[in-house]
Amino acid sequence: MVTTIQVDEETKRKLQSFGAKGETFNEIINRIYAMAVKEQIHQFLYAGDAIPIEEAIARAKKRWSR
Repeated sequence: MVTTIQVDEETKRKLQSFGAKGETFNEIINRIYAMAVKEQIHQFLYAGDAIPIEEAIARAKKRWSR
């Protein structure tokens, strides 16, 4: 199903600036959305007390070494 959304000219220009030649607004919006989702996941995973996996493994090996 296709729908129409209204944006002002400035918003249209901003969206176009993210696009490649021949890319549709639908493709641009979906690509921007995918980037935003990845950023949200990144912020969620690395906020607060999170540590890199390599550090967690090193800590576990040190704690559980024989």
